[in-house]
Amino acid sequence: MGIEIERKFLLGDDSWRDGVTESERIAQGYLVSAQALHDGTARASVRVRRTGERAWLNIKSAQLGIERAEFEYPVPIADAEQMLADLCDGVVEKIRHHVIVDGVLFEIDEFFGENAGLVVAEVELPTTDASFPRPAWLGREVSHLARYYNVNLIAHPYARWTSDERQAAGESTSC
Repeated sequence: MGIEIERKFLLGDDSWRDGVTESERIAQGYLVSAQALHDGTARASVRVRRTGERAWLNIKSAQLGIERAEFEYPVPIADAEQMLADLCDGVVEKIRHHVIVDGVLFEIDEFFGENAGLVVAEVELPTTDASFPRPAWLGREVSHLARYYNVNLIAHPYARWTSDERQAAGESTSC
């Protein structure tokens, strides 16, 4: 079984941009809705993702936290495009920037559309207690907050978050 151990953070500032080594545009949609995950009728999220000329299905266990079961399978790009257009409730679009700090890869997602203004950093780790660098631009951890999961950004995009939701997450109320 594949296991993903991932921690997610808000960003304190834009100084991470100086360290970008690669960027890629991503479009992804979910074949299992956020509502099914929220009400417990789904035990996993099933996502289709397209990046450039690559596409794949991703299946993750539906649980909060930094450790989840995860499986990925490549699919033909034409199939992914059709699934995104016909089978998903919506599509999240973002640019993923790669920033390496002390040999550790941080993936920084900069969202578009109704999620414009939201930027988060993710770091995958080999174990739940693994240490990792804490660059000055790394802000508050949000790994346990479901609102930051991509599947939830389709049903409840960042542009619709209330001032109270943003303040509760320790954010500015401006986009």
